[in-house]
Amino acid sequence: MLPCVKSLISIRCSSDVSSGTSGIAESTTAKPGGVPFVSQPSDLSYSQLLEQIRSGDITALELVPARREVVATFPDGTRRTVSIFLNDQQILRAAESAKTPLTVKDIRQEQAMAGLLGNIGLILIVVIGLSFLLRRSAQVANKALGFARSQPRVKPQDDLEVRFEDVAGINDAKQELEEVVTFLKQPETFIRLGAKIPRGVLLVGPPGTGKTLLARAIAGEAGVPFFSMAASEFVELFVGVGASRVRDLFRKAKEKAPCIVFIDEIDAVGRQRGAGIGGGNDEREQTLNQLLTEMDGFEENSGVILLAATNRADVLDAALTRPGRFDRRIEVGLPDRRGRSSILAVHARTRPLDSSVDLDQWAQRTPGFSGAELANLMNEAAILTARQERNFITNDQLEGALERITMGLSTRPLQDSAKKRLIAYHEIGHALVAALLPEANKLDKVTILPRGGAGGYTRFMPDEEKLDSGLITKASCRADLVVTLGGPRR
Repeated sequence: MLPCVKSLISIRCSSDVSSGTSGIAESTTAKPGGVPFVSQPSDLSYSQLLEQIRSGDITALELVPARREVVATFPDGTRRTVSIFLNDQQILRAAESAKTPLTVKDIRQEQAMAGLLGNIGLILIVVIGLSFLLRRSAQVANKALGFARSQPRVKPQDDLEVRFEDVAGINDAKQELEEVVTFLKQPETFIRLGAKIPRGVLLVGPPGTGKTLLARAIAGEAGVPFFSMAASEFVELFVGVGASRVRDLFRKAKEKAPCIVFIDEIDAVGRQRGAGIGGGNDEREQTLNQLLTEMDGFEENSGVILLAATNRADVLDAALTRPGRFDRRIEVGLPDRRGRSSILAVHARTRPLDSSVDLDQWAQRTPGFSGAELANLMNEAAILTARQERNFITNDQLEGALERITMGLSTRPLQDSAKKRLIAYHEIGHALVAALLPEANKLDKVTILPRGGAGGYTRFMPDEEKLDSGLITKASCRADLVVTLGGPRR
């Protein structure tokens, strides 16, 4: 029994090795007639193709010379592709001897069409790439050419919603600027009398007093185009760019005359000349020279009014502030008590105030506040009201907002009794001395609750007349000194 099994195993291994040379696994079975049958492989080799053509197992052949391959069709409808040699004659002779139908397929036209489409696609890619590069280079060229152009912010008339009624607390400055509006609206009244429209109006005042707001109100009242630009936008690293931007700005303004050109913080380019590097031939002075020429040069600038704002009028060049350039200089100072009350009333239009709030009283408690600081006071009070989930702004919220602006955020109360007692003695000393001196400022509040960096503070209300006039008496200075030193220390 054992020799028979060994012979069967050797026969099976020899058949596997012979099939492995072609890379195809085959299985041997037995037909009823005893002839071995080979199953259809997953791929067809060249020698197997010739053998099956001769045996008649292939019903049709399709020869593709351009691809050097033949497609064999079997009786069950399956098609197999086999690679052949160039100018292969064995396939032809085998098909002829087996009388197998053979057709030749010419794909040269398809290859030519595919090559043409490929070339067209490559050309399109090149054209698209070149167009992209040309567009990028054009953008770079436009940026390079527009580097010397000004970029003023032109406000349409519909966007200029600020009017003189929205500006409060600076009535004297408004009256001066109302004549500028009349010049723009009814120039014939002044031309008939030989008057000329002012070339420039210089607004001078501390920060936050409403200089920019006044300029917007003039444009809104006059109904003319409004060009807005910061003076620092003229100054660049390269010499000549600022002067070119000034020329471009006035060219655009002349096209839309009558109009208003507003330059904020003009001291950035209007400082006194002669202090620059290289004998005063720097970029800032080039820009200033061009501005002076455009304002009062050989060319007439009728219908273009230049508004400028600064809080450093002392550093401006004398040629810039002379008559004929900035014809009018309007001081926009800090508002007085009535002005502060009017400003608070303007900002209270859009905020729900409690009926117990007296704006005149809060105007009296905020001496020296500018319009921007009063707007911040109302805004902080509204934020505090929303944080406390209330519907109306009361005096408590305004008090908290005032303390936050003047002293800082509140901190945790002191836990040490000795420190609290010492701070209480110190603050009550300030308060008692101020109450005993008639020349001292009026006492407003005393507290030992820490705020900001102070463990407690004593707040006074400065004399309104003293702040407005700027005159301080010797008795007042002595009273301030005594009150300052009135806090006892251990």
